Amino acid sequence: MGFKIVFFTLLTMIAYMALGFSLVKGKKAESSHAKSVSGLLIYALGPCMIINAFQNMEYSISNLKSSALFFATTLIIQVIFFVVMYFVFRKKLDNPVYRILCCGGLFGNVGFFGMPIVAALFPASSVVSCYSVFYTTSMNIISFTIGVYLITQNRKYMSIKEAIINPTGISVIFAVILYLLKIQIPSGIMAIIELLAKMASPVCMIILGMRLASMDLKKVFLQPFAYGVGLIKLLIYPLFAYAIAMLLPWGDNPFRISILVLSSAPTAAILLSLAELHECEQERSANAILISTIFCIFTMPLLVMVFA
Repeated sequence: MGFKIVFFTLLTMIAYMALGFSLVKGKKAESSHAKSVSGLLIYALGPCMIINAFQNMEYSISNLKSSALFFATTLIIQVIFFVVMYFVFRKKLDNPVYRILCCGGLFGNVGFFGMPIVAALFPASSVVSCYSVFYTTSMNIISFTIGVYLITQNRKYMSIKEAIINPTGISVIFAVILYLLKIQIPSGIMAIIELLAKMASPVCMIILGMRLASMDLKKVFLQPFAYGVGLIKLLIYPLFAYAIAMLLPWGDNPFRISILVLSSAPTAAILLSLAELHECEQERSANAILISTIFCIFTMPLLVMVFA
């Protein structure tokens, strides 16, 4: 059952990506429009998705404890994996390709891509959507500190402030405060937030499709680097994360399976953002994101079938 749920949810996501691709190829949109639509995603739809997740989570000490443990667990798992990657590739990190490989193998689209998957797998458990939010938060902390340092090889670019003071971080803080104070947003406003939240994942995939349409597909699919990132991100890292989750003395089945599924999400767009910001292997980063997004339709259902 889990295999079927994940597979058909992913097919829907890929269909949205195909829509974006078709719009650009059919000259009904320009690939440059993706940047403007990204603003809508980051500053409006994403925050609505986060707020909606917390507003729909039943208030309980158990949910609070599970969410806090999930945040701590994913933060620790990512740090450990980063250390492992560093020692595996430490002699090659002078080459920026390997620095991007380490980051691309860890940073996943656990929010826009991962949340719909875990929500579909556990429709009766409202806390799993918040797991996705907390995974995104822990990933942001890693990416703007250890990740930035690895890419730039310079500590001055590391910033906890940037990891927190951004649309995602501010939205999480706001949503958590409302949750802790048991403040429910008025139903009329909440209806708008829920509608915008449902748009987040489709819009994210449409943007990816638009970006794919502007690229040389032959070059994308014939680049070994992208497959290397995909292997680490889609198989090695999620298996590593799940193994650690299984060894921990806390967490129920949805907790552990959520770690597996969210860890197996394709490489996140934050990799490209960091690469562009620091002028480091932008093309390879974009290719890795697209290849991992396409191939996760095979790897994610397989992991769920075997371990869930």
